[in-house]
Amino acid sequence: MANFNKVKVGQDARTELHDRLSLTGAEVSINNLPAGACVPFVHWHKNNEEIYVILAGNGKAVIDGETTELTAGDWLRIAPAAKRQFFASEDTAMSFACIQVKEHSLEGYTKDDAILEN
Repeated sequence: MANFNKVKVGQDARTELHDRLSLTGAEVSINNLPAGACVPFVHWHKNNEEIYVILAGNGKAVIDGETTELTAGDWLRIAPAAKRQFFASEDTAMSFACIQVKEHSLEGYTKDDAILEN
């Protein structure tokens, strides 16, 4: 296991994976909001964009005052300066992953970065 790490994530309200997976280029968190709950703060970032994927349930995000509805399977990219807050719907819990990376830091894509073995 020198070249990989594996962890199991439960149903905690928030699980940050940077330490648990020894991440060096991204922050990843798994978030679980009960029905009617919300992330208890509005936030934004200095340098990092966030990519969200809704894993289960539904709810909404309020981004710079604009509401966008969210359902399982939705992906959302939010620029660093955008103020954001997430809410589960009143009758359904919502689970989502958040991937945080430095904006404009991607230097190569899979096709350019992968080395294929024949």
